[in-house]
Amino acid sequence: MLVTLEGLDGSGKTTVWEALHDVYPDATFTTEPTSGETGSWYGEAVYRSIEDDGADPLAELFLYTADHADHLSRVIEPALERDDLVISDRYSDSRYAYQGATLAEDGRITRPLEYVVGIHRAFSIEPDLTIYLDLDPETAAARAGTTNKFERAEYLTSVRDNYERLIDRDPARFVRVDATQPPEVVLERVEDVLASALEEDEADTGDE
Repeated sequence: MLVTLEGLDGSGKTTVWEALHDVYPDATFTTEPTSGETGSWYGEAVYRSIEDDGADPLAELFLYTADHADHLSRVIEPALERDDLVISDRYSDSRYAYQGATLAEDGRITRPLEYVVGIHRAFSIEPDLTIYLDLDPETAAARAGTTNKFERAEYLTSVRDNYERLIDRDPARFVRVDATQPPEVVLERVEDVLASALEEDEADTGDE
């Protein structure tokens, strides 16, 4: 089962992801862009582009896409073949939302969200569950501290709009969690959502 955590920078995704390690110690935990134990030079290139305010948006998109493709073949697909629970801090929806917003600012691509989704459609694996930590852009920017180009409130407004479009297209996959709540409340809600999804998945598997 592939579970992804999504939301704006500052929404608390990574805090939740780290806490879930204790709840599901046998799960495969990973991130996008890739880093740490599941990282690669593709992920390193992405992080370099994030820190470069002059990075070309299209070039940056394809760096993210290469990192995603490598991540799938090297980490996610083998884990799913082992029937592992896979929990990823960000996944393809982050690319759709963030790079879609970046390309919209750039202006060279018409319908940028659809463009980014289309690039991934041929090879990406859709998550079984996406938990979306919902936070307003102003609070997200304040929490994140605006340390890079992706953390401006105006930009995050466009990103959040893209997330809403993605949720509207696939409401059954997304579960929205109010990230303005205290961290312990957010974590408890995420744990409940994930536990219910795993129970349902186990029941469906048993019926086959």
